[in-house]
Amino acid sequence: MTEIVLMSDPRVAAVSVQECGERLVDVRRDSLLLVDERKWHDSAGAFAHLREGVLDRLLKAQAQLPQGMRLLFVEGYRPPSLQRRYFDEYAAQLRAEHPEWAAEHVRSAASRYVSPPEIAPHSAGAAVDVTLADAGGREIDMGTRMNATPEESAGACYTQADNISDKARSHRGILSTALTTASLVNYPTEWWHWSYGDRYWALQTGAAVARYGPMELD
Repeated sequence: MTEIVLMSDPRVAAVSVQECGERLVDVRRDSLLLVDERKWHDSAGAFAHLREGVLDRLLKAQAQLPQGMRLLFVEGYRPPSLQRRYFDEYAAQLRAEHPEWAAEHVRSAASRYVSPPEIAPHSAGAAVDVTLADAGGREIDMGTRMNATPEESAGACYTQADNISDKARSHRGILSTALTTASLVNYPTEWWHWSYGDRYWALQTGAAVARYGPMELD
């Protein structure tokens, strides 16, 4: 089995960022992507933003899908303060459930599901949580719900999990092929999380530097 590099791995944080200054764009206005409504309570619309280069690649990926399938965009940009809150809350949950765990173990385990704030691809506008939908906009079976934790899914949220149906595994393969062809990389503990231009992407592809660093939405 290929080694899974977690976001908490020091090799990720060691990647340099050479910020290219590319703008965040609102995918609801600037693309033909199908946007899920589960995050629309975010009045600022932060969730619907991505770096231009990431959006371009998503559209290329969508063009690779079989007829009758579409990408369903769920979440892109996440403000650093919100990322910190998500990480701290999940880490606190793990500490309460496993008081015997050392602090570094908690950090590593938490990073399977929420990226440490200082290197989070979502806060750079570089990552997208995405799934597949049919022609009518209905989500396709991917084996788990999006954002299922490793605990609740018994690890089925891992992209290469073997405790899912053949149909779900096939659907994950279709999603992976399209997005990989468009130069995005997957975070292997979350089948839905893909990114381009961030530190994790740079480490996985051998790029000299990351193109996108954390930023605030104007």
